[in-house]
Amino acid sequence: MSRPVFVSKRESGWSLDVWAQPGARKDEVAGEYQGCLKVRLRAPAVDNKANKGLVAYIARLLRLKKSQVEILSGHSSRKKHLALNTAGEPDWGSLLSGM
Repeated sequence: MSRPVFVSKRESGWSLDVWAQPGARKDEVAGEYQGCLKVRLRAPAVDNKANKGLVAYIARLLRLKKSQVEILSGHSSRKKHLALNTAGEPDWGSLLSGM
């Protein structure tokens, strides 16, 4: 399977561009939006809850530890740049299965 457009290789792992939509009814992947993976999150955009929810959700989908997923930029915006600190290539199909 080829890599999605919102994924790129980094020196120490992978990067993932995400468009977060907090306050949704459930956590789910909602497709692609502006070159990013669109993710709906139940957590509200208050007190960093949506960011924590996003990290936990992406880690669960990719079968990584939460400590392996880090928000590099976009802490206070919907468009976020995440680092996936893993040597092996994750199964991107688990992200795309919800699309």
